Amino acid sequence: MIGSTAAGDVERSIRLAGDLLRLHTDPELLVMVNVWDVASAKVVAALPGCRALATASYSIAASAGYPDGESIPLDEMIGVVGRIVDAVELPVSADLEAGYGDPAQAVRRAIGVGAVGGNLEDQMRPFVEAVKAVEASVAAAQAEGVGFVLNARTDAFLRAGERDLEDVTADAIARGRAFLDAGASCVFVPGMIDEATVARLVDALGPRKLSLLAGPGSLSQPRLAELGVARVSFGPWTQRLALAALADAGAELLAGSSLPVVRAVS
Repeated sequence: MIGSTAAGDVERSIRLAGDLLRLHTDPELLVMVNVWDVASAKVVAALPGCRALATASYSIAASAGYPDGESIPLDEMIGVVGRIVDAVELPVSADLEAGYGDPAQAVRRAIGVGAVGGNLEDQMRPFVEAVKAVEASVAAAQAEGVGFVLNARTDAFLRAGERDLEDVTADAIARGRAFLDAGASCVFVPGMIDEATVARLVDALGPRKLSLLAGPGSLSQPRLAELGVARVSFGPWTQRLALAALADAGAELLAGSSLPVVRAVS
């Protein structure tokens, strides 16, 4: 149990974890716009229709000057997650990459700062090792007394290379089923996946158990909902959109343009 955390904070975490799990199982597609700091979190949380937030590890690392891939120290990553949690009233799911060498500890640290869900990557590690990481993460969350919503990620499609689509899909299904059996709430399968494959994944994992990453050219949100997908997020794309807007505005200002009237968003 989170012994050092105030009782009110524990009650808040339990309530928000329940809310986040319900959002995954409701018929409506859960759309999570990824954030990377307090400013982006407050802007997104205030938007109509926003029901939960997800951090993006790539974006948090980039903001601090680190490359992707657990280069940022866990303390720094968790510190950002905690500040985001404190800044909003919505459930926050933390991107924990592959667990920074100790998935159970990463989950405990995330719960300790108020996150009520998280992504955990398998990075296509050996099957048994990947399943054990999910089992350890679920056990750690249960020991903390919070219904942590684990979005267990398989990189089968991201790391497919030249492998046959049938083999890749079968691998994703086998890993996804094992992750669900180990206690994960949802299975995250990022990659450019066509409609037929999405339908097959939903059929194999169950309705409202599949989480996808949307990018340019992805299936529409209404179609994902029709297919039975639980959740869609956007990873680093949201930060790229924000930085592209900054680059465009900065170029115009440096070229002599006047600053336009800017709508307050914070």
